[in-house]
Amino acid sequence: TALEDFDNIDKEVNFIKAQVEDLKNSKADIEKMIVRLEKEMKDEFSKNFAIINENFTKIFKILFMGGDARLILDSEDFLTAGVEIEAKPPSKSLKSISLLSGGEKALTAVALLFAIFEQNPAPFSILDEIDAALDEANIKRYIEYLKGLSDKTQFIMITHRQTTMQLAEKIHGVTIDDEGISKLYSIGFGEN
Repeated sequence: TALEDFDNIDKEVNFIKAQVEDLKNSKADIEKMIVRLEKEMKDEFSKNFAIINENFTKIFKILFMGGDARLILDSEDFLTAGVEIEAKPPSKSLKSISLLSGGEKALTAVALLFAIFEQNPAPFSILDEIDAALDEANIKRYIEYLKGLSDKTQFIMITHRQTTMQLAEKIHGVTIDDEGISKLYSIGFGEN
């Protein structure tokens, strides 16, 4: 039975060698695919980052009525880099976002949000108290910019600011009556 055992073991060894060769080929194919995908991701990220950065600068200037802002990568490797935000409101020096006032940070964040949104618009968006840290003058510029986007996107806004509510086509609210019972209400506005 030695010859028969040898043939069986030889077949098994050859099968395992073929499997090992298949695994080596698959590994090489996967490594090539990873290199190709990383290149595509870097190219796509680079292209979109440039567009978002351009949009951010443009929108920042609109919302701040001047100034300058830009996004900077903190590393050459696009796939692991962090993003720094530099902003220069009108009549101020260039600063990291961490050095801006609360309202300036909020408006800068709104500019970045809309820059990303313009690159990849959605049919609807929920904005939860984005205007909370803004003063009335900044809210008005924010609303004017938002109006320009509202023909392509339906916005659902959560806000306590009356100025922002004036933009709405319909308002849904919650009030508490004298007895402490919450009541829902809706107000619809006609075409302006």
